[in-house]
Amino acid sequence: MEKMMTRALLARFYTLAGILAVAGAVETTGGIAGVAMAGANDDVLDIASPLEISGLDPAKSGYLFSRMQAAETLFTVNRESQIVPMLAKDSRASDDGLRWEISLRDDVTFHDGTPLTAEIVTADLNRAFERPGVLRQAPITGISASGNDIVITLSEPFAMLPAFLAHYSTIILAPGSFDDAGEVQTIIGTGAYRVDAVVPPLRIELSAFDKWWNGRAQIEKVSYLAVSRGETRAMMAQSGDADLVLSLLPVAVTQLKGNPDVNVTVATVPRTRLLKLNLAQPFFDETVERQALSLAINRKAIAGVVMRNTALAASQMFPPEIRDWYDANMPVLDFDPQKARELLADAGWVAGSDGILEKDGKRFDVTVRTYASWPDLPLIATALQSQLRDVGIGLEISVGSYTEIPAGHADGTLEAALVTRSFSMVPDPLATVMEDYGPGGADWGAMNWHNAEAEDLIADLRKTTDGDARAQMQKKLADILQAELPTIPLVWSELAMASSARLENVRIDPYEQNYYLADLRWAQ
Repeated sequence: MEKMMTRALLARFYTLAGILAVAGAVETTGGIAGVAMAGANDDVLDIASPLEISGLDPAKSGYLFSRMQAAETLFTVNRESQIVPMLAKDSRASDDGLRWEISLRDDVTFHDGTPLTAEIVTADLNRAFERPGVLRQAPITGISASGNDIVITLSEPFAMLPAFLAHYSTIILAPGSFDDAGEVQTIIGTGAYRVDAVVPPLRIELSAFDKWWNGRAQIEKVSYLAVSRGETRAMMAQSGDADLVLSLLPVAVTQLKGNPDVNVTVATVPRTRLLKLNLAQPFFDETVERQALSLAINRKAIAGVVMRNTALAASQMFPPEIRDWYDANMPVLDFDPQKARELLADAGWVAGSDGILEKDGKRFDVTVRTYASWPDLPLIATALQSQLRDVGIGLEISVGSYTEIPAGHADGTLEAALVTRSFSMVPDPLATVMEDYGPGGADWGAMNWHNAEAEDLIADLRKTTDGDARAQMQKKLADILQAELPTIPLVWSELAMASSARLENVRIDPYEQNYYLADLRWAQ
């Protein structure tokens, strides 16, 4: 029954996708791709992505300007998922961990010719710290310049400081980027590409910067276009209207792999689809109930049908790509509906006349909120509805704006939510973990869950720089999350990208920090 339901659901989904593809074709020829992009037969690198330009401030759209290599941060992530210097040359922490000194690279210039100095970096970082953003989560007491060094003082040791300084909101911009009120008017960075034009919310035009500190990019011109519809982006890759197309839907990956003029690259990324639960609700207030809920979920079926890859079934919170947190020896999250029924019975839930469980006069009917900006989430929710009904749990699906989830968390009305959570916005998963599972929980993490041992581990991890000690604490914390399930992992994520066969050196950054445009070249 479950397989029949899921296949029927997908059939309806793909029919809808076909309709949208036709609409997308009209959109493309009517002025999005057709006008904004010159096509793949010129020497301009045309990029299509779903990400829109919501403004010029780094906190709003810094992720785009850093991925496009127009602006850079002090630190970044290498291919081994290690935090390494970028505009920084090196860094040193004092013995007590309360003072960091960061030296800058020599001979770095902004796109307007201004030399990079510690004073400029200090001004940018202080601006970022004074505004809402990740730096506000760090225990920073001061940011100042000392010669060619940036000095950052802390109220307590904070091992993640370099990772926080790799976040897109900390991109370093020239003084000429700001008006007298400190608002960003133009993007003048230090990266491989200079921004020639920005047309929010859809378009960016760039050209190679001759004086980039790491050499010169081989492709001269780049044009970026935000295209929200996945079907439209796939058509642009298929037709050659775009040379690099990001965030492909699974069905598009299958179709594009048959095109000899297109290469498809797929990588697992540090992102997990999970079920957020309100533990103040009588359905989820006992650990055994959450364990039963997890046992009722057939993750491989969901991953295989919706994500088109059974390997994405989440056996634990963290995918293997998060090497410091993934534990190959951890007991996996199994599918065992009979065991789920037994646990629910042990918790006092009894089937009513229609098969839905009841306890103390309360039916096990739950509303799960989700959002369609990630197209797979409503599909996963529908699969969950069928699977949970099989063990006596009623699930009502509410698809709306993603903003309804933090709003429901804040006012306490949220019962459950199906969300996607990235562990790479700050390229140290601990940043997300401490926000989501620390004291009080968070909008996209735990809700009404309290675990003193987990809170102590998070507090210690914030301060600890010793690799072996961190590894032991991370394992303990991951074990707690696996056992208590304040949120329930469902499936991991892949990032799929299509590139023209004319392009060489294409690769995906699993941490989604960089498109590596400077490495690309046209095939000879």
